[in-house]
Amino acid sequence: MKSGKEETAILDKKQASAKAESFCVYQERSQKEVRYKLVEWGMRGDELEEILSDLITNNFLNEERFALQYASGKFRIKKWGRTKIKQGLKLKGVPERILQKALYSMNDDEYLETLIQLAEKKAASLNETNPLKRKMKLISYLQGRGFENDLIFVALKASNLN
Repeated sequence: MKSGKEETAILDKKQASAKAESFCVYQERSQKEVRYKLVEWGMRGDELEEILSDLITNNFLNEERFALQYASGKFRIKKWGRTKIKQGLKLKGVPERILQKALYSMNDDEYLETLIQLAEKKAASLNETNPLKRKMKLISYLQGRGFENDLIFVALKASNLN
């Protein structure tokens, strides 16, 4: 009977390379994620670096493509703001230059419109009668979604939720 985590599989370089390719084909991955998986599969040192290099050369692994897709998906599907997306990309080990490019690839008008929609939806569901507490709950919610304070105040003003 296995308990908790499966034992690490020790693969040879060819098997690990093929498995890493299918891992990257299934979904965009960061280099950090792939490196972690390769270590989990028993790859170390030069073998690990060669496999990563091959994946990059053959375009299975592309950090910029990953960052753009991650940012776009988290914004469009989960309605996350730039702050939360930035934290997620940092956790995935994305370099700052690529991270910034991904964050500002989003359409500013669409970004603000999404923020306003979230604010209006949340405001409609709040039962707080005290206007100050209501506003603070709304601000706190939007900050938790990862939106910047200056834009939160712009959105509240635009939707008359002040």
